[in-house]
Amino acid sequence: MDRFLSNAVNRIDAKGRVSVPAHFRTVLQKRGYSELYALRCLDQAAMDVGGLDLLDRYEQRIAQEDPFLQTADDMSFFYHGDGTFLKLDQDGRVTLTDFIREHTGITTEVAFVGRGSFFQIWEPARLAAYGAAARARLLHLRQGTKPGERPE
Repeated sequence: MDRFLSNAVNRIDAKGRVSVPAHFRTVLQKRGYSELYALRCLDQAAMDVGGLDLLDRYEQRIAQEDPFLQTADDMSFFYHGDGTFLKLDQDGRVTLTDFIREHTGITTEVAFVGRGSFFQIWEPARLAAYGAAARARLLHLRQGTKPGERPE
């Protein structure tokens, strides 16, 4: 398996470290990632986490913009300034910095959720609420209704 799938919740230890789920570590190892790039989600209190290919993908998007327009500058500020590197220790743990904790609201536990080519880290209750809302949006889409409407 070479995709980040499923989800897990792990407890933060006394030193501020959390174990990355074993099935995510397997993907990291297969992809040869020794260092992780974590970027604040723009619209959620979560972090997108992946290898340098995640950063490469964002930089390719910046390259499509006119370098003299504000959009390219804003994107660079966001992709390069709102990110951080995480190092996996020999036991497969990462340290959660204040930067990550402040953005996500994480305190004692971390929810990991696979997103295919990358994964996210969330505060568990926030992930549960987001998941419920996402499922509701998809159900309305499937039923051809708007939120609050009942199917015919």
